[in-house]
Amino acid sequence: MNLAVIPARGGSKRIPGKNSKMFCGKPLIAYSIEAAKHSGLFDKIIVSTDSDQIAQIAQDYGAEIPFLRPGDLSDDFTGTGPVVRHAIKEMLARGTNPRYTCCIYATAPFIQVSSLQEGFERLTSNRLKHFAFSVTSFPFPIQRALKMQNGGVFPFYPQDIPKRSQDLEEGYHDAGQFYWGTSEAFLEGIPTFSETSIPIVLPRHLVQDIDTLEDWVRAELMYKAFIQFNKGE
Repeated sequence: MNLAVIPARGGSKRIPGKNSKMFCGKPLIAYSIEAAKHSGLFDKIIVSTDSDQIAQIAQDYGAEIPFLRPGDLSDDFTGTGPVVRHAIKEMLARGTNPRYTCCIYATAPFIQVSSLQEGFERLTSNRLKHFAFSVTSFPFPIQRALKMQNGGVFPFYPQDIPKRSQDLEEGYHDAGQFYWGTSEAFLEGIPTFSETSIPIVLPRHLVQDIDTLEDWVRAELMYKAFIQFNKGE
């Protein structure tokens, strides 16, 4: 069976109430729940939260809240891995034994059903892999990154500055949408960024970090443009 885990704690310093904040007409977390439901991949979709408000919203949109996340896993320093491991262990204790688990971020309004399906298909068709997760490319060559130091500006990679852009290897970063994995790999704490992971490459227009209010405004503008463009097709 397949389990979707959507981490969504109540505390958010830079954007208060981010996970439940209205985004283009719906609570932000609703987009992740709906994508999981519409994918048809999951036997259970749960939200791991310490917030009664988020729990109610999640249930309103069809997710389950089998437990409330403990406080020691709800601070600013707890990573995603321990939260997912806790959720899997809680479900095991309740008689649910998922073979595959997908961690879906609550802050992913651009998440597409097709991307979730691709991740699952590619992971399950390669038994040597432990994870499949979303990535996207950097819009500018990372080899030309600059740093400010001692009152000046210096390249991180001086040897690459003279090279043509088309001769530089393309760089990618975590798109922050979803992480498919075997439940065993999550429980064992196997690193996500390794040779046992499959990258699911997303177009840049479907990826936006939402960490600041400026990010939020940009994301809403991008989402509205995306919806309008698709209406015209």
